[in-house]
Amino acid sequence: MREFDALRNYPQPKEPRYVGPNMRTIKNRIVASYRDKGYYDGDRNDGYGGFKYDGRWKIIVKSMCEDYGLTENSALLQIGCEKGFLLHDFHEYFPNMKIRGAEISDYAIANAMPPIKSYIIKSDFHKLPFEDKEFDFVIAIGVVYTLTLRDAISCLKEIQRVGKGKSFITLGAYRDERGARLFKYWTLLGTTVLHVDEWVEVLKEAGYTGDYQFITAEYLNLKEVSEIE
Repeated sequence: MREFDALRNYPQPKEPRYVGPNMRTIKNRIVASYRDKGYYDGDRNDGYGGFKYDGRWKIIVKSMCEDYGLTENSALLQIGCEKGFLLHDFHEYFPNMKIRGAEISDYAIANAMPPIKSYIIKSDFHKLPFEDKEFDFVIAIGVVYTLTLRDAISCLKEIQRVGKGKSFITLGAYRDERGARLFKYWTLLGTTVLHVDEWVEVLKEAGYTGDYQFITAEYLNLKEVSEIE
């Protein structure tokens, strides 16, 4: 188990993301919770504000293949693959690679990219319909911390079960009170957002041995509206 930035090449906005107590309300979180058109292709405060493919994952695919020794003969699973943008770029990079996606949103699956749509299965993230040690690499980006604590632990155990040891996950986290407050203002689906030390305990409890990355207010470049100069 190691903390590792597998998303180091992912493009981040140069300008701060300003957040505050009244910018994303419970109404926005209700819309997001359905994970349907409103979340993916509706108003920005309800979710993505238009979730469209733009090729930004290509550079991540290249670095992940290098970091984890993936080849044409590898088998890869993405938990929470949404419309399949990352899977598409893996498929493009290695056309013969076995790729599978697990997703809970009917809307995302229905609107998935055509070349990889048939590889996506509707499934709960904490109970996967795959065989033991079926995949060489398992990815869960923006997934685990959207679950209850109990389901998050189950999801981590499932990653261990279906994988052969190589995996990468992201975790919504904070290091201090300010970071916790800003992340709470920003997140729409974050359910289990913990201190970084608490996450380490959760990973140990689940027997997780792969890589993880903390997504924090600092990583997201969040600033409070009251901090605008």
